[in-house]
Formats: sequence, C-alpha cells, structure tokens
Amino acid sequence: MCKLTNFLILLLGFSAVACNASHRLEAIYCNGAPKAIGPYSHAVKTGNLIYTSGQVGLSPVTNAFAGDDIKAQTRQALDNLVAVVKESGSDMAHVVKVTIYLKDLNDFAAVNDIYKDYFPDLKPARSTVQVARLPKDALIEIECVAAVK
Repeated sequence: MCKLTNFLILLLGFSAVACNASHRLEAIYCNGAPKAIGPYSHAVKTGNLIYTSGQVGLSPVTNAFAGDDIKAQTRQALDNLVAVVKESGSDMAHVVKVTIYLKDLNDFAAVNDIYKDYFPDLKPARSTVQVARLPKDALIEIECVAAVK
C-alpha cells in the first residue's frame, strides 16, 4: 500500500508541475514606475495572475523619494503599483493580495488612511510587517498579486 501511495503522490506531483509548466511567464517592465533597483522585472504575468515586485516611494521621473514622510512615500509607492498593475493588464479592483513592508509599524494607521483610497470597493487580503531595513532606506515597500482583467 505504501508503494502505491508514494507512486500516486509522485504522479500527482508530476501532474502539478506539468500543469504549471504550461503557463507562459511574461516579464513586465513599466515606464510609469521607477526603474528596478536590481536585476528583476516590475512584475511577472503567468496564466491569469500577476505578481508584482515591491514598490517604494520613488518618483519614476526623478528617481528620488516623493517625500521624507510615510504619507508621501505611501502614496507614491501605491501610484507606482497602480502603474505596474495597469501595464500588466489589470487594475486595482482585481488585486487579490497585498503585502506591505514598513520600517516602523507605528505608521500603520497613516498607511491605512491612504491605502483605503486605492481600494474603495474590494478589500484584498493583506499582510503588513515591520522590517529592519528597506532598499534605499525607504519607509515602505508594497507588492501585490492581481488577477488579469
């Protein structure tokens, strides 16, 4: 019985890999968001899902932070995310999961005050964590998973 069970698990595992392998991966690069800080794309689209890279509060025009405070950086990070999601073929109404990385969790309420304006109807699932440090010493970084429109 154990050999049969192991064989079925192995077979199902190969089937899952085969199904996932049939989805084409498409790298998304967006002019409406700051250039990537490292060797990565703004997003990857596969099947009906879009996985974005984290966006910080850098202006895509100046490549400088939109401001030194959490509100300015949050607004810019979300504007960058909107641009990436749109370039990928979707919109914020189709975002299913958001992850927010904060330098200081005491900024949680200020971030929520701005965040709610970007998700007026559907409130996607979300995780928010405090981290020791973010790229370029940003105060916030936001990434998401969205469904293709």
